[in-house]
Amino acid sequence: MGFWVGLVLGIAVGVALIVGFARSENSRAARRRQLAATVASFSRMTVEDSRKLLPADLCPSWVVFSTQQKLKWLNQELIKIWPYVNEAASELIKASVEPVLEQYRPVMIASLKFSKLTLGTVAPQFTGVSIIENKESGIVMELEMNWDANPSIILDIKTRLGVALPIQVKDIGFTGIFRLIFKPLVEELPCFGAVCFSLRKKKKLDFRLKVIGGEISAIPGISDALEDTIKNAIEDSITWPVRKVIPIIPGDYSDLELKPVGTLEVKLVQARDLTNKDLIGKSDPFAIVYVRPLPDKMKRSKTINNDLNPIWNEHFEFIVEDADTQSVTVKIYDDDGIQESELIGCAQVRLKDLQPGKVKDVWLKLVKDLEIQRDRKDRGQVHLDLLYCPFDMKDEAPNPFRQQFSMTSLERTMQNGSGGNSFDRLSSRKKKEIILRGVLSVTVISGEDLPAMDMNGKSDPYVILSLKKSKTKYKTRVVNESLNPVWNQTFDFVVEDGLHDMLMLEVYDHDTFRRVRIHGEVHPDIDKGFARRGLHGKLQPGGGKEWKAELASEVVAANNHA
Repeated sequence: MGFWVGLVLGIAVGVALIVGFARSENSRAARRRQLAATVASFSRMTVEDSRKLLPADLCPSWVVFSTQQKLKWLNQELIKIWPYVNEAASELIKASVEPVLEQYRPVMIASLKFSKLTLGTVAPQFTGVSIIENKESGIVMELEMNWDANPSIILDIKTRLGVALPIQVKDIGFTGIFRLIFKPLVEELPCFGAVCFSLRKKKKLDFRLKVIGGEISAIPGISDALEDTIKNAIEDSITWPVRKVIPIIPGDYSDLELKPVGTLEVKLVQARDLTNKDLIGKSDPFAIVYVRPLPDKMKRSKTINNDLNPIWNEHFEFIVEDADTQSVTVKIYDDDGIQESELIGCAQVRLKDLQPGKVKDVWLKLVKDLEIQRDRKDRGQVHLDLLYCPFDMKDEAPNPFRQQFSMTSLERTMQNGSGGNSFDRLSSRKKKEIILRGVLSVTVISGEDLPAMDMNGKSDPYVILSLKKSKTKYKTRVVNESLNPVWNQTFDFVVEDGLHDMLMLEVYDHDTFRRVRIHGEVHPDIDKGFARRGLHGKLQPGGGKEWKAELASEVVAANNHA
């Protein structure tokens, strides 16, 4: 009897579960259909429909006024007039671009000219327009353009060997943003005196080079050299902040042309924890620093061999044309000798983020691509000191990168070479207010009368140098079986706070299975080294068996802030 009761109850519960599940699925399906219909209704809404649903004061600004308007009407009209634009613009482009190509002509090429230039039958498409609000008088407009072109461009090239090559530029793909400036505004039609145009941002530029009747790859180096020439010509001729001025009403518009507005001082201090690009040993890093990516405006640092924590301490100066839009870029490469250098990482700082006349000390994380910020791989960091000085305030803002500039009495003591006595006389309270920063170069020269740690009456000494506060540590080579070793090795320390850090030198005896510290350690005074621009002499540990270590220190560069 119990079995049959349980069976009936089980069937009833099972049927109830099935019915409940079916009703739940039907309800979910109905809600999804309703939601899909609502989304479809919203997708068909226009800005005018949004205004009807919500008052203007309750709508976000991007609902009422779109930051970028579509230009279907302009594209339709441009297709109609494109044949005439092609005829009118081809000769103008040829005449203006040829001199720039000649300026960046590779050494291996004797001459570089256009034999044919037409823009093709495919008109560019403008995908959006926006108005840039600024404090200056005039109208600033930006147009985003996409152009998959089929032009007919043939370059006549003659090499140094006398070989003539007709090279065709094909399959151009371009995406970028052009800036138009209508300025100055005048009381005469068309109400502006001139138009300035410039390539504000180049998002993509692809093209293919082909030798007519042959392969360009048959001549080594020609393809890469021509690609660099074309890209440099575009960068130097129309890329912002360079602008072309077209007068509409006769007048003097020299104030609209490109002019320097200030200087940017960049101190490339160091990098740390760089990615190793070499299979054997470590990377040989060097840095490229620039504001505008042109060959004659890019600065290269020295190469630091076999080091993932290089210290450069090099200073560069750049001309700034537009602090609101320009940036300083640093790229770290691994020097592979005759092979192409491999990118380790890059970083960028916008100049508008710098306070004029004030040094900005920054550690920047290196990324693979500046356009793609979602790079989670740790490629290391680079340390920069940046100072932007506009021309109109250069006399007012002294430059701490200049040697003749003096910020405090401590700096004057160091500059005048009056020795460390003046520094020693500073009160302890005054010393606490001072921060000494710079690069301290320490040379471990030799040791004398070291104690014997081995059974044969000798030692295998080496020295460990370290900064207590910053944890930076270096090690000399091992000198086998010597009580008077000679090392003559130099190490560079980046000192962030010279008054409150400590340089420690410890001498060890090298052993196969263990290391034994030779009794005693020395602590040279970093602050006195900075004040006297270096130290040289013999140091002796306090306590234990007497021995001496000879070293020399030099302050490569120092700044202080009080």
